[in-house]
Amino acid sequence: MFSRAGGMLCFLAITSAVAYAQTPAAVPPGPLTLEQVLALAEPKSETVAIAQAGIRRAEGEQVRARSSDLPQLSLSASYDRALASEFEGVFDVSGPTCSPFALNPTAPIEARLAEIERAIDCGAVGGGGFFGGGSSGSNDNLNDLPFGRKNTFRVLLNFSQNLYSGGRNGAQKEVAALGHESAGHALTTARGQLLYEVAQAYYDALLSDRLVTIAAATLEQAGATLKQTQVGFEAGTQPEFEVLRARVTRDNQSPVLIRQRANRAVAFLRLKQLLELPADYPLELADALSDESLPPAPAFAERVVSVEKTLRDAEAANAVLEANVTLPDRTAVVEAATTVRLREAALKLVEAQKKPSASLNSSYGRIAYPDNGLPTFNRANWTVGASMTVPILTGGRQRGDEAVALAELEQARSQRKQVEELAALDTRSSWAELIAARVAWEATAGTIQQAQRAYQIANVRFTNGVSTQLELSDARLSLQQAEANRTVAARDLQVARARVALLPNLPVSVPSGFSVSPPRVPQPQSPTVPAPSQPQAGGQIRNASTQGAQPQVGFQ
Repeated sequence: MFSRAGGMLCFLAITSAVAYAQTPAAVPPGPLTLEQVLALAEPKSETVAIAQAGIRRAEGEQVRARSSDLPQLSLSASYDRALASEFEGVFDVSGPTCSPFALNPTAPIEARLAEIERAIDCGAVGGGGFFGGGSSGSNDNLNDLPFGRKNTFRVLLNFSQNLYSGGRNGAQKEVAALGHESAGHALTTARGQLLYEVAQAYYDALLSDRLVTIAAATLEQAGATLKQTQVGFEAGTQPEFEVLRARVTRDNQSPVLIRQRANRAVAFLRLKQLLELPADYPLELADALSDESLPPAPAFAERVVSVEKTLRDAEAANAVLEANVTLPDRTAVVEAATTVRLREAALKLVEAQKKPSASLNSSYGRIAYPDNGLPTFNRANWTVGASMTVPILTGGRQRGDEAVALAELEQARSQRKQVEELAALDTRSSWAELIAARVAWEATAGTIQQAQRAYQIANVRFTNGVSTQLELSDARLSLQQAEANRTVAARDLQVARARVALLPNLPVSVPSGFSVSPPRVPQPQSPTVPAPSQPQAGGQIRNASTQGAQPQVGFQ
């Protein structure tokens, strides 16, 4: 009854877990903030799920390593049917059937002696049969022998207990524990990388949406200029050349708008992919890159404000970058140190293979040889013993294993030193990128208002016939350039803040020419960020980089 209840509970638990895994998390209504997007992304990330599976696998390895010190008990059952046997016919009694020996005490001595001789001669008593019994009695005794039986049933119970392993069990448990610790570091790194990628995709989507707005406004302004010029041409105040120039400028802006819309679609698709949302989901974002103060996102504010205050002044920031300051701890460095300890434990395990091992063993079995019907298991075997194994000659395998373990330990130590150096470089590089992004964003302050004022003046001058259309076009393109530069700088600053905030848990970025190979979660490739545009003559938009200057693993 209890087993049925336990089975039902297990079935319900598994069913609930499967149903929960198949039910996507509800998306909050309305535009999504960065905090909401980050909360939605982690439960749906395959990279995080792989790292969590690594945690469970490491826990299983720990259980398996601990089992070596515990008693082992196994039950086995077998049935054998003999189709042919080498003992067939060996115990059969040959010769004439002998009457049972019957001695009459009242008979004469001659008669009694004759009966004894007859019984001895035919095998009723004495030397007849395999064990000296008579023909009928001999067959009864032979039926109890195990040789050549047609049916054999066995039920065996085996017990073993490790007494001495030479340090193998302890080393195995240490390796398993360090493997679990390394898996925890991999999960932390996977989560940090996911949050950074989601934040980057979120700001890329905001950037591409803003660039579409800028391109649409520029197209609208070019269309208004064309209408103005067309009216002047019809009134005889503008030559046909000005009309053609205005039309070409407007037509050249249309492909720019189409390109920016395509870039926006790709950026939003990337963000939907990270959130496991369908491609046709109407995703809306709440944040904007047009805020004049542009504070850090609440998800990263606590970890980035203190760093940004220290690096706000350019001269002080350069002094901090060049000084021997305390850098934040990096998970990648801790993981490299864990790998060294893991290799040391693996070396201990290999060295323990040279030592003897001893164990206590016991086996109890019930056996039955039925000719027909069910077995009765009326026979038993029970043994108790101890065994010891001492490796004497391994053909060089032990020496080879030790050489491999030593080489892996030396490699892990060198990689730890390399990761420490690259982590320090990566940290300072990320700080420098934050400084550069902050300065670039602050440098664009006020340029939009000035460009807007210049465009208004140029439009008035063109309307009154004081200036040419070329002056108006240059003012409009300068306004578009200022708006694009301001938006790109805001995006770069927010992404740099996210990287600095998540830096302790991010994998180490490797500059070109270096290679680092400690065990860690593979880095997924980042999607191509839509490149914003800047205006140039003829209504075209020059490329403005949306990528941060810091080196990034998987983003080269």
